[in-house]
Amino acid sequence: MGRKAHIDREELRRLVATGRSNAELAAHFGVTESGILQAKRTAGLAKPMLDHGRALPWKLNRVHNQTGPATNLRNLSAIAQGAHVPQAKVNTALRWARRLAESGLDVGYSYEDGFYERPVEGTSHIEAVLNEALRALGESGSGTTTKPSDAQ
Repeated sequence: MGRKAHIDREELRRLVATGRSNAELAAHFGVTESGILQAKRTAGLAKPMLDHGRALPWKLNRVHNQTGPATNLRNLSAIAQGAHVPQAKVNTALRWARRLAESGLDVGYSYEDGFYERPVEGTSHIEAVLNEALRALGESGSGTTTKPSDAQ
């Protein structure tokens, strides 16, 4: 068993600021890329990870992970958490969610069959996710009445 590699935080900070990749940093310090990622998190140099659990509360089958609904829900979640999302993706996600909300529909999920649209039963999942994104964008009101913003 070898000794634990030491990564000097100040040197790591300096090298990250020069734009070195994780692979280059790993080679420099003699550790794995995951070791660099861990050191960056510890030193406060890593971007915080987004949590999409509220927008995607289901355990997804891998084959459904990159479908339109999954992508739109992740984009709405990223918007709500203040992450930068390209405007075209913002518009697509908002248009999709508004169409559902305005039609009285919600999104459901089945591990075997994937995403599906269904009538709203009780509270609307899609409206909740949409309204969180709209609040983050500085738009007020229900997701069923607010028009998309071209400026961001």
